[in-house]
Amino acid sequence: MLFAFAENSIQLVPDGTLFLHIAIILLMVFVLNALLYKPVISALDRRKLNTDGRSQEAQDILARVEEGLSSYERSVREARVEGYGLIEQQRAEAMKERQSRLDSVREEVAGSIQKEKQSISRQSEEARNTLDQDARRTANEISERILHRPIAGV
Repeated sequence: MLFAFAENSIQLVPDGTLFLHIAIILLMVFVLNALLYKPVISALDRRKLNTDGRSQEAQDILARVEEGLSSYERSVREARVEGYGLIEQQRAEAMKERQSRLDSVREEVAGSIQKEKQSISRQSEEARNTLDQDARRTANEISERILHRPIAGV
């Protein structure tokens, strides 16, 4: 019975087929490596290189776009600042011109008022003189009528 189990058991003693199996495995490793693994790995490397290259190219494009955008925004900011400066400068010039016009109009008005005051003063003086002469003449006439005689010397 022991022999019956021995025929179906695994042999633990190596024989000449072991070297044949090792040679076949090594041959399969070289053949599979040359025909399957290297082309697949090469294709994967090219794919990775292409995707990484494309990814890098996309990142470069994004970086250029960001740089262009920041440059554009900076130039817009500078243009706004320059525009506000020009507006402020023009406003200041307009205020100076307005002030100078106001000053000249005030001077004209002051001169006009002074002339009118002098004219009114002269007219007032003439009116006083005329009223004084008329009052004296009327007083003379009234005195002559009351006294029934001419008054001389007045």
